[in-house]
Amino acid sequence: MSLATFQAWWDAAVAGSHASTLITIVLMALITVVSRSFFFISDAEWALPRWAQRGLQYAPMAALSAVVIPEVVMTQGVFIHTLLDARLYGAVAGAAYFFWRKGVGNAVLGTIVCGMAVYLPLHIGLGW
Repeated sequence: MSLATFQAWWDAAVAGSHASTLITIVLMALITVVSRSFFFISDAEWALPRWAQRGLQYAPMAALSAVVIPEVVMTQGVFIHTLLDARLYGAVAGAAYFFWRKGVGNAVLGTIVCGMAVYLPLHIGLGW
């Protein structure tokens, strides 16, 4: 890539951006790289405390809940105000299947299939 091409790309990338935005992005990237590299700097092995290990067991469930629950109970940033929403019934059906299976086997695939089997007819068929 020539310098002129890079300059044209850079000008297009930062068009309308403020210098503070670019500085913030660069500093956040630097902080991320430095904080993640602490594990590689030390030669000695170290372990997380037991309480941190227990807490990390719930991190995937908490992250998934933080993404899925607002999508189910909100529309365009506002809580839904009716029970005629197919997402509610699909989520309940999926959760019921998951707890019925006690999370073993193909419970995740079954949860998705069960939830969609309830959601799609209500959404497409009834227009909810």
